[in-house]
Amino acid sequence: MTKTLLHIDASALADRSVSRQISARIVEHLAPAEVIRRDLSDPLPILTQDWIGANFTPADQRSDAHKAQLALSDSLLDEVERAEVIVIGTPMYNFAVPANLKAWLDQIARAGRSFRYTESGPEGLLTGKRVIIAIATGGTAIGSDHDFASGYLRFMLGFLGLTDVSFVTADQLGTPAESKLEAAQAQIARLAA
Repeated sequence: MTKTLLHIDASALADRSVSRQISARIVEHLAPAEVIRRDLSDPLPILTQDWIGANFTPADQRSDAHKAQLALSDSLLDEVERAEVIVIGTPMYNFAVPANLKAWLDQIARAGRSFRYTESGPEGLLTGKRVIIAIATGGTAIGSDHDFASGYLRFMLGFLGLTDVSFVTADQLGTPAESKLEAAQAQIARLAA
């Protein structure tokens, strides 16, 4: 049984969001003991010069201003580190991930905290977690030449050490959506709890 699950939703839509509906069904299916909820419809700040300066200042030399710049990032990383399973619900906007999901990834991609550089290259530090991504698209097939979302997510999460990544897809919803939603529900049923 999953003890702690981080549930992230990136769709700007509320009740009509297919990715939100699917991610909620995944969470329900896994029945975790605790759910940490992060709704990215309330956008996160993008990285700034001050944030980057704070991030690259050694931790033992950070001023109060540096610590304030990194407080949200620290909180987001705490959520990821606490979770055994991460469920991300995301639409595909303009062939890629929404800007708010990219902002979340930027906030948690921190050298020395979520990855480190070694002589043999970068090494992800957020290991031993399962990630399930519920992704919905209007017209783009997942895995097609025009899908810049799923490959980016798999790569970026893997860079951070999150390599156990699976997708539940409801793509090309611009075509008759009912069969796509039924296919997504069948994918959820096959997920191990």
